[in-house]
Amino acid sequence: MAEELTPETPDETEEPIKQRKNGLYQGVSDELAENMKSGWADTELHDLRPIAQAEQTAARRAALSARFPGERLVIPAGNLKTRSNDTEYSFRASTEYAYLTGDQTHDGVLVLEPAKSGGHQATIYLLPRSNRENGEFWLDGQGELWVGRRHSLTEAEKFLGIPAKDVRELPAALKEAAGPVRAVRGHDSGIEAALTDKVTAERDEELRVYLSEARLIKDDFEIAELQKACDSTARGFEDVVKVLDKAEATSERYIEGTFFLRARVEGNDVGYGSICAAGPHACTLHWVRNDGAVRSGDLLLLDAGVETTELYTADVTRTLPINGRYSEIQRRIYDAVYEAQEAGIAAVKPGAAYRDFHDAAQRVLAEKLVEWGLVEGPVDRVLELGLQRRWTLHGTGHMLGMDVHDCAAARTEAYVDTTLEPGMCLTVEPGLYFQADDLTVPEEYRGIGVRIEDDILVTDDGNRNLSDSLPRQADEVEAWMAGLKG
Repeated sequence: MAEELTPETPDETEEPIKQRKNGLYQGVSDELAENMKSGWADTELHDLRPIAQAEQTAARRAALSARFPGERLVIPAGNLKTRSNDTEYSFRASTEYAYLTGDQTHDGVLVLEPAKSGGHQATIYLLPRSNRENGEFWLDGQGELWVGRRHSLTEAEKFLGIPAKDVRELPAALKEAAGPVRAVRGHDSGIEAALTDKVTAERDEELRVYLSEARLIKDDFEIAELQKACDSTARGFEDVVKVLDKAEATSERYIEGTFFLRARVEGNDVGYGSICAAGPHACTLHWVRNDGAVRSGDLLLLDAGVETTELYTADVTRTLPINGRYSEIQRRIYDAVYEAQEAGIAAVKPGAAYRDFHDAAQRVLAEKLVEWGLVEGPVDRVLELGLQRRWTLHGTGHMLGMDVHDCAAARTEAYVDTTLEPGMCLTVEPGLYFQADDLTVPEEYRGIGVRIEDDILVTDDGNRNLSDSLPRQADEVEAWMAGLKG
């Protein structure tokens, strides 16, 4: 990895790039600095088309404007975060910002300023093209020579359909601004500092909650993106099955890397850390170390999702027999979870209570645990006391969208205590987990974990399983695996 030029003295690291009499920067002559200013072709793009979701982002901004009339609204994308020394994590724009703009560049800020005629004037503040006169282009570590071309502000306006200005001018403008202000916090400390005496935590939280609840019902563009994410995820699962023999020779990391390749080729990234849990690791709900052995005869619990280039993610889980065939006890547990998921999916429909699918799945699992003699019935008593949770552990699902656990800031009455409506998308993912050291269950159960998860869209007349291209029933899973290994 190339290392950018460094200032002559440590105390100049925070100064703007500027020319010096004895050379601009260490190892850079005045002649070279002057030479680098000129001789560059005009690369302005003139044939840009608006982003595919321009109509949708405009509608989202209009709804936001109507909710907070007369108030300045500030929504940052966020800044780069250091991973180690002078390297950064891959940037992922804040969900709120990307949802309202379709833009994904770091340091961007959307500002909705109240208009005298009513409503708001939206402006997107972005970093402009790198300055070639002062050397920023090639001497700054985030200059375009180092990290790639940025859109000009004119290009950004055409591309996003929002007037664009230089973000470096925004902090001063916000400090001078009058009137009520709300901001989305936690993404840009510089913007927050400029608003210190203008915002309150309570008012800002109301903005965050609104933007979370606005995403509960997906528009047509979002539904198409979620379908795309599920389709790519299904192909990623197929990729994994084809290389299970190589994973056996290495570790769970081979599975993780195989799925990641599909995510990067067809999307932006994985939507969350892939859980590639073989054997007893399947009993750890968020097993993301992925450094364990992959052994024939064990199960692989693969919980993974592709995030599309527009930042919508799938969230799918399959529990697969590594050798292609479930053992008798594995199938018994798997079939119980499958039956529970079927009951949960059937409960997803317009007008149903959000909690219904969880209750339906938990009842099936409680019935199985009583039937197997692992907990004393009757089933209603088990459910009332929550005794099944020793082995079911988690809720049966969550909203899905740009965040894998989408709409997380929504109020309880708007989320878990609401009724389902067409356009909502959620996961249904029951599981049973028998820890390797659980002495309350027979030894043959210990170390087996099973989860089955699909992404379910609420429709006008019921639901649609967006991830149904992946088989779920045990016989179908075995046949599917045999065909891929073929």
